Parts: sequence; structure tokens; C-alpha cells
Amino acid sequence: MKTIAILGSTGSIGTQTLDVVRQHPSRFSVFMLSANNNAELLVQQALQFHVPHVVICNPDKFAQVKAALPGVQVHLGIDAACELVQAPEVNVVVAAMVGFSGLKPTLAAIRARKTLALANKETLVAAGSLVMGEAARCGACIYPVDSEHSAIFQCLLGAQGNPVRLIHLTASGGPFRTWPREQIATATKAQALKHPNWDMGAKITIDSATMMNKGFEVIEAKWLFQVPAGKIHVVVHPESVIHSMVEFVDGAVIAQLGCPDMRLPIALAMAYPERLPLDGKRLDFSALKDLTFFEPDREKFPCLQLAFDAIERGGNIPCAMNAANEAAVAAYLKDQIGFYDIPAIIGNVMAAIPFIENPSLEAIFATHEEAFRKAQERL
Repeated sequence: MKTIAILGSTGSIGTQTLDVVRQHPSRFSVFMLSANNNAELLVQQALQFHVPHVVICNPDKFAQVKAALPGVQVHLGIDAACELVQAPEVNVVVAAMVGFSGLKPTLAAIRARKTLALANKETLVAAGSLVMGEAARCGACIYPVDSEHSAIFQCLLGAQGNPVRLIHLTASGGPFRTWPREQIATATKAQALKHPNWDMGAKITIDSATMMNKGFEVIEAKWLFQVPAGKIHVVVHPESVIHSMVEFVDGAVIAQLGCPDMRLPIALAMAYPERLPLDGKRLDFSALKDLTFFEPDREKFPCLQLAFDAIERGGNIPCAMNAANEAAVAAYLKDQIGFYDIPAIIGNVMAAIPFIENPSLEAIFATHEEAFRKAQERL
């Protein structure tokens, strides 16, 4: 029996994590759930899974959650989440919060030497060097939950210490892969939210449409697997059957395949090294007609190039890029800006932020605040 804490339990990853728990009640118990705004679902989850601690980050929802959960300890704010993930009862922390707000509780879990199932990619984008340094110092294990990074992790298990030539990071291409640039420029929020393969939250779905999500994943892969960005190759694979591949120096390529189902990497990260049985669709190889691959079009999707630019500059620039993206995507979801205003704002902010080569944690938080403010000014 492993006891888990879920940061962001009401989002897409959080709800699918609880589905894994639901299928394996003898293997997992839930110690803590946290949410930002979705008080109703948080209450339902707490009651269904008999959770002793919940955290609601929006103070306006605190009274509602507390009244609905007599006998449950209800806490307010991100600092409470940071404290609870360090509790001795917790074995595994599932970091499923969206955005920069996941950094503090993720670091708290690492410092408490918890096993971390990491789905919050912004943590490594904004502060990869600091996060991985803390994990090494504390001896904390980090297992990736992103399907692509879980695939790379699984492929590397077969490396036996042999050198890697390339990591091939697959991308679905999002809803606009076949659209001309002129049509993409007029894309509405509703169109951008219709991902062809994956059921995800709104922010990450927009990031997938702009391909910023893939840029984030390149940065994640750099830190998780300690490889230079030059060894990470993004390839568009619309069928989302191959979740990523690792190519070795002799030309051999190991790939991880499966149906698009986030519960697979979630369950592996929670139970590693064991694979748990899960219900759901299985690959039918006789039904696979085509597996296609394309180079990404960085002119149609400039956010991907911005991510590579941020990696090359290093320091606090990836943090600035992430903050500007958060502000721009939030504005796009409110129909305040157009699709290509997103990369325009991000590039402008990246150019305006003073460069810090080796930022401290305090400098990372200051960069995030400054970049977010500059992005809002440019809206």
C-alpha cells in the first residue's frame, strides 16, 4: 500500500490518477487532494476516496469546502499544500498542478525525499537546474508522467548504460497541423481546444495547438535525462501511437507504443518498477493502417522555435518564456488576443527580461513575476 498526495486533483491528470487508485484500492490510499477553484469536484473526490486532508487554494471557496466536508481537515493555500506533501504518511506525490504555481510544492516534496510523479512540466521549464539539483542533493526519485517522457524513460531502461545518439520526441501536431498559416491566424478558442487525440485541460490543450507544449517537453527532457537540446529531435506523429523513441549510436531505435491513455504513464510513475493492470483500449496491430512522421513547421508554430531559443540562451530565459506564455494563453482563452499574438508576446517578453546566467530560486520567482507583468502590459 502506497499513500499518495495529489497536487491538482481536479484537473485532467488528477482525475485520471484517481481512476488508477479506483482500480487498485488495495495498492493506493489518498492522504491529500488539492485544487485551485473546482470546489465541487474536490468535495466529491474527498468523500469518494475518504481523504483526511484537502487543500483549496482559492480563499473564496474555503468556506464552501469546509462546510461540505465535516470530519475532513480542510486547508487553505499553497503553503498548506507544501506542508502536507512533506507529511511522513506520504510515499508518492503526484504533481499535477498546471503552471508555475506547481514549483513550490514540488520542491517541498523533493526536499522531503518523496517519490515524485511529475506531470507539472512548468516546474522544469522555469527552474530545471534548481529542481534537478535539489533532487540529486536530497536523493528524491522523479518519475515522469508526461506520455512522451515516460516513453523515453521506458526506452532508456533498455540502454544498459550505452550512449544515446538522439531522443526522438513525438508530437501529435495538434488541431492545426494541416491548416495553412493564414487560417491558423484566425483560429478561435473553440477550434484550438479540439485536440485530435488527447483529452487534456484547457491551458495544456492551447499549448499543444501552438506547439509550445512540445517546446516545454524538450526542456523537460533536457533536465530529466541530462542530455543537450541538440540531441532532442521533435517529430510530428499524428497517430499518437508511438509516444517517443530513443536512438542509439549503432543506429538501433527503441520505441514505446500504446493507445493514447494518460493512465498508463501515471500508473507506472506511481507503482514503478511494477506495471499495474488497467482497463482500457489495447493496441490492435492488425488495425494500424499507417504510422506517419513529419518535421514540425516552425514558421507555422513559432512557439517551438521560441523554446529552442530559450534553451540556447539558458539562465532565467526559459522561466520568462513560461510566464509570458501563461499570461498570453490566459488572454487567448478569454478571447482577448489572436492565436499568433501568443508567440508575439512571448518573444517580446523574452527579449525584454534582463538575463541572469545562474538564477537563484528567489531570482526565478522574481523573473516569473516580472515576465508575467510585462506580458500583461503587452496585451
